Amino acid sequence: MEWFRFDERVGKPITEFGSDFIMSKVVVTEEKTHVTCMHLPEGGRIGYHPAVVNQLLLVVKGEGTVCGEEREYVSISEGEAVFWLKGEKHETRTEKGLIAIVIEGDGVTPSLLASQ
Repeated sequence: MEWFRFDERVGKPITEFGSDFIMSKVVVTEEKTHVTCMHLPEGGRIGYHPAVVNQLLLVVKGEGTVCGEEREYVSISEGEAVFWLKGEKHETRTEKGLIAIVIEGDGVTPSLLASQ
């Protein structure tokens, strides 16, 4: 399991064309990729299972805990991301609720993200 940030602290200010925002690069891939939004309610979880393909989970709202194969749970919250390799067992849980964008695919790699 690898840990990353995608909040404004690791982003790049964009001012072209009168813009005023911060952009955080997330992933670049040329292979088939699935992007989904997962809504976990209070007490929700994504059960312990192996990743079918490389998987990047980006928390956009709420907080929870995640683990890898070692089953050591670590807190995760808005602006943080976690990456699991294909075949790596993992789980996501939340007490208060959590919304995450999940990017899945064999070509998905977080190497462009800033490591925590």
